[in-house]
Amino acid sequence: MKPDYIAYAIPFFFLLIGIELLIDRVKKSHYYRFNDSVSNLSLGVSQQLVGVFLKTVLFVGYQVIYDRFRLWEIPGTWWAWVILFVGVDFFYYWFHRASHEINALWAAHIVHHQSEEYNLSVALRQSWFQAAFSWVFYLPLAFVGFSPVMFVAVASLNTLYQFWIHTRTIGRLGPLEWFMNTPSHHRVHHGTNPEYLDKNHAGVFIVWDKMFGTFQEEIKLPVYGITKPLKSWNPVWSNFHYWVELFSLAGRKSVRGVNKIKIFLRSPDWRPV
Repeated sequence: MKPDYIAYAIPFFFLLIGIELLIDRVKKSHYYRFNDSVSNLSLGVSQQLVGVFLKTVLFVGYQVIYDRFRLWEIPGTWWAWVILFVGVDFFYYWFHRASHEINALWAAHIVHHQSEEYNLSVALRQSWFQAAFSWVFYLPLAFVGFSPVMFVAVASLNTLYQFWIHTRTIGRLGPLEWFMNTPSHHRVHHGTNPEYLDKNHAGVFIVWDKMFGTFQEEIKLPVYGITKPLKSWNPVWSNFHYWVELFSLAGRKSVRGVNKIKIFLRSPDWRPV
C-alpha cells in the first residue's frame, strides 16, 4: 500500500490558503489575484488527475530497480528513514537544478514558475508531465536498497515541506535561514531578477545550494513569473506552450544537424548560432 500523504494533505492546503487569503485581505497586501489563483488551482487539480498514471510509472520503475538490482536491503529503522530523507532531498536538488538547466526538462517545470504572484496557491501550480522524468534522478536510492514504500513516503514528505515556503506573508526566520529552505530563499527561486535566475533549487535543506554554488540571498523584492510572460490562463497551453516554442525553433530551416537536438538538451538561454 503506497502512502499518499499529498492526497491526505489537500484539505489542509486549502485551509492554509484560506488563512493566508484572510490575512491578505486584512492587511490589504494584494498577494492574490482571482484569475491567477483559479489558474493555479486548476493546474493543481488537473496535475493530480494526470499524475495518477505517472506516479504509477514512477513507483513501478523504482520497484523494478529495487527488486532486481539492489545492492542491499535497507531495514526500516529510524536511522534509515533519516538517511533516506536527506538522500531524497539531495537528489531532489539535482533534479530541480537540471529542470532549470535543460530545455526538455524546463518545458515541464516551467508551469510551476508561470504565476506572476507568489502565495500558497502557487505551490499547487504543478506540471502535468514532470513526474514522467523526475523519478530517474532517485534511482540510486533503489540501487542502494531503500524500499519503494519508504521512498514514496519520504518523497511525499519532501513535497509537503515545500508547500509552506510559497508565501510572502512570512519574513526571514533567523538561524533557520542558514541551513533550511525558507520562504525568503524560495522567493528568490521564483524571481526573474537577473541575480535570482536559477538560484536556490533546494527542497528542504538550503545547504545543497551553498555547497554547489547556486545560493542567492534575498536582497530585494523579487519580480515573479517567467522571463517571457505566459499571458494565458489556459491550463492546456500552460503545459504545452514551451514545447511548442522548442519544436518551432528546431523546425526552422536555419537550424541544422545536431543543433536540432541541442535545442532540447541545452539551457533555456541557449540558441543555435
